Amino acid sequence: VVLGPGKILSCSFWFLLLFGAGGLVLFIHLQDLADMVPEEPSADHAVSPMPFPAFAWDRVSGTPGSREHELGPPRVTKRRRKLLKTSPVLRPASNSSAPPSSPPPSPPSLPGSNTAPPGRRRLSLAQEERRHLMQNVCARYRADGSRTVTPHHVSRVYVEDRHRLLYCEVPKAGCSNWKRVLMVLSGAAPLAGAIDHDAVHYGNHLKRLDSFDRAGIARRLRFYTKVLFVREPMERLVSAFRDKFESPNSYYHPVFGKPIISRYRANASKVALKTGSGVTFPEFIRYLLDVHRPVGMDIHWEPVSQLCSPCLLDYDFIGKFETIEEEADFVLRQIGAPRNLTFPTFKDRNPKAARTSAHMTEHYFSQLSTSDRQRAYDFYYMDYLMFNYSKPFQDLY
Repeated sequence: VVLGPGKILSCSFWFLLLFGAGGLVLFIHLQDLADMVPEEPSADHAVSPMPFPAFAWDRVSGTPGSREHELGPPRVTKRRRKLLKTSPVLRPASNSSAPPSSPPPSPPSLPGSNTAPPGRRRLSLAQEERRHLMQNVCARYRADGSRTVTPHHVSRVYVEDRHRLLYCEVPKAGCSNWKRVLMVLSGAAPLAGAIDHDAVHYGNHLKRLDSFDRAGIARRLRFYTKVLFVREPMERLVSAFRDKFESPNSYYHPVFGKPIISRYRANASKVALKTGSGVTFPEFIRYLLDVHRPVGMDIHWEPVSQLCSPCLLDYDFIGKFETIEEEADFVLRQIGAPRNLTFPTFKDRNPKAARTSAHMTEHYFSQLSTSDRQRAYDFYYMDYLMFNYSKPFQDLY
């Protein structure tokens, strides 16, 4: 069939029209897909803090040992650490009079720094520096990975309603004595020194924040003083190991010790496999760094950046275990605690054992290879960065 010039022109017109319409539809579809992809914030652009975090209760996962996958920051690999170091955080400088890049906000729940004695002014300024550093880290590296508060985020936060205090429990950083203080503040006990270990941890005298409904949680997060105490990560880790594995323990030996020995010890004895006693520090570290752990994570060695969600909860006071007595008493005076209530100093578990020190920590880590020391440092890298602890060993990079 031979088509005339007119019909050929007509067919070409309709072909070009259909081709153009198809291209327009494809362009619109691709534009919609582009709009659906969230834009990654620049490392130089601080994320503006939300006036109050949103809540979504349908995201809760109740699986034990799954917190590190749902809530925590990504594992710091060698590549990621190098990327982090190319955009350094503004750390507080103790010997510099230069102002920070932007003025750190003062916590409204800890007033009176302008009229306080010199010691309190010093502590107030230290708090401003710590909070500013934490906010910088959170803004630059999105350390919590989410802007939605779930019950998991507040599951370790204890509530004392009389003095409007929220305390996030960090094991091996003075948490037992802080719980004693909360019990005295709430009226559950007259003296902190009279409360034994079992009453502190198993007496059910304290309320956790996740036990309240959505409105109750939101109100307390907004108006109460939020307190967090941290510890040098490697010292905290060694302290947890000594307490749970080197001392008799009816829970950690069978629950954690048995699978650790079974997986990481060649030719383990029947007694060790049956009791779970005698886990060595190198075996414990192999468990900690294993992405396919035979038993889940535990709060005693979980990084604080995951355990207490500091990027979401924006704590008003960040204390250090190394100066806990002075700083805890400062908090108590600021919230209006009774004058005779001071922070306890005693050690109630294994009281005859020496406290874990920097020298002792170095001894334990000397049992590891350089590679395992580096991987352990990487595991707690966000805690080191967020809370301004120095690199613990000279051979780390």
